[in-house]
Amino acid sequence: MKKILTIFILVFTFNASFSQELLATVQINSQQIAGSNTQVFRTLEKSLRDFINNTSWSGKKMQNFEKIKCNFAIVISERSGSNGFKGSIVVQAVRPVFGTTYESPLININDTNFSFEYTENENLVFNERQFSGKNLIDVISFYVYTILGYDGDSFKVRGGQEYFEKALKISNNSQNQNFAGWSVMEGTKTRGALIDNLMKPEQATLRNLYYTYHRAGLDNLGKQDQSSAKRIIFDALMQLKTYENSFQMNYPINLFIDTKKQEIFDIFNNGNNAGVNMSDLKALFVTFAPKDIDSKWNKWK
Repeated sequence: MKKILTIFILVFTFNASFSQELLATVQINSQQIAGSNTQVFRTLEKSLRDFINNTSWSGKKMQNFEKIKCNFAIVISERSGSNGFKGSIVVQAVRPVFGTTYESPLININDTNFSFEYTENENLVFNERQFSGKNLIDVISFYVYTILGYDGDSFKVRGGQEYFEKALKISNNSQNQNFAGWSVMEGTKTRGALIDNLMKPEQATLRNLYYTYHRAGLDNLGKQDQSSAKRIIFDALMQLKTYENSFQMNYPINLFIDTKKQEIFDIFNNGNNAGVNMSDLKALFVTFAPKDIDSKWNKWK
């Protein structure tokens, strides 16, 4: 009996050290809904957190330190009837940088076209074969796979392909379902526009850049001599010149710039930039992010 108990404890300990792929926080802000029952929002917050963290999205078991840290912040601005909601969702994810305590932002998306239906205490189950009918788990699942895709691309060339394909399938299932935010016809920054563009052949340069920038560049910035890593990051960023004439309509490029511009500024605003043509880098980012000329790019030496 003692031997069996020991085996059980060992098995339980081993299993407990593994978990699903994400370590997600969820916040729901319903302050704009005056006089509304807030219990449903607390229940929804917990249900979404459990749904994201406990679903096996890739079929892979990961140890705790391997989980992707992310955040889903939902602001509810309207409520119709007992189960109709409208608002926005901010989705953020970070990636650890090797040899440091720094976490690099992977995505920072502000989706202002988020409406869904939810009944308190309903079971949230993802079915990749069809639209849910309520848009809640479809949007959340879409962004989960988008996070997994970007994380995968940052560790291996096109490493996120299988996850982006799942996000595309969710987007396709959600077309023409009377919920906004999916159609590329609605604008350049819809969910559909993001994944459709990411999967196009002309995004190969950007997709490859994610690997070079993170794995060959950032992951070597923890070394005492950062010059080699900075040159790698510089060379990767200069490949963005491919998109200089088309970036306004290119959601993935805009997302990269918006997510990374503070980090990029900080990298080249400190230490030795020998071997880096700062004039060329400055000119590139003046083009891509002109609103930050005074706050960032003109401060580069």
